[in-house]
Amino acid sequence: MNLLTNPLIHPILNLSKISPNNRTIKNGPGIQIKSAEEIEIMRKASRIVATVLKEIAEITTPGVTTADLDTHAERRIRQMGAIPSFKGYHGFPATICASINNEMVHGIPSAKRFIVEGDLVKVDTGAFFDGYHGDSCITICVGKVSNEAARLALVAQESLMAGLSKIKAGNHLLDIARTVQQQVEAASYSAVEEYTGHGVGRNLHEQPTVFNFDNGRLPNVKLKPGMTLAVEPILNLGSKAARVLNDRWTVVTADGKLSAQWEHTVVVTSDGCEILTDRDS
Repeated sequence: MNLLTNPLIHPILNLSKISPNNRTIKNGPGIQIKSAEEIEIMRKASRIVATVLKEIAEITTPGVTTADLDTHAERRIRQMGAIPSFKGYHGFPATICASINNEMVHGIPSAKRFIVEGDLVKVDTGAFFDGYHGDSCITICVGKVSNEAARLALVAQESLMAGLSKIKAGNHLLDIARTVQQQVEAASYSAVEEYTGHGVGRNLHEQPTVFNFDNGRLPNVKLKPGMTLAVEPILNLGSKAARVLNDRWTVVTADGKLSAQWEHTVVVTSDGCEILTDRDS
């Protein structure tokens, strides 16, 4: 789940300071370096998320509602011994964010929202297991989609993986941001700036902010082993501008054009990163 932040203000607005159901631990400001034991728990939480998203990708077909996807995700997360990270978080009513086509993020699942052939469906979810969160998002091309939708989804995924390739101890957060931005702009798309990645662990949203762009005025952070990050570039076919619908959650592109997003939870290592939410592991 993305963090809403003003990129010119630092430290970030840490929305995780208040959360229901005991899913947030108030451990104060600063970046949390995880121990080997904590990382192992995060592997388990993230594996649950990866499993659920892999299943969601398989059942997302024409005629299914976004509420159907949400019901499946919640049932499976609980079956695997975890709690949905998103449900109840600052009042969010569901286990997944289901955002279709021009909806960028935080779409609320509905029994009235049927998926149709050609849709571009973003599904974001998280699991809280033994005191720690995993967080990930995929973009699903439903059936035969337009060439522009398929390309947007592919470039969004490639930009995420390119950003992750810059993660290792000694590098900096803006190495990720610049790489994502270069990949996005080379494809003539827009990288969304209002919604960013974030640290993740005992809290769903922790420091630092993980930007997908660099405007020359952003705080930079040196990466250290044990940092756990949720990296999540959002790409728009048109303008980067966004607006929030009347439900106060769903974010759409201001120009009505398509949007795509991918996200992984990772841990920084001495020579790279481990993708904790890898769906193929």
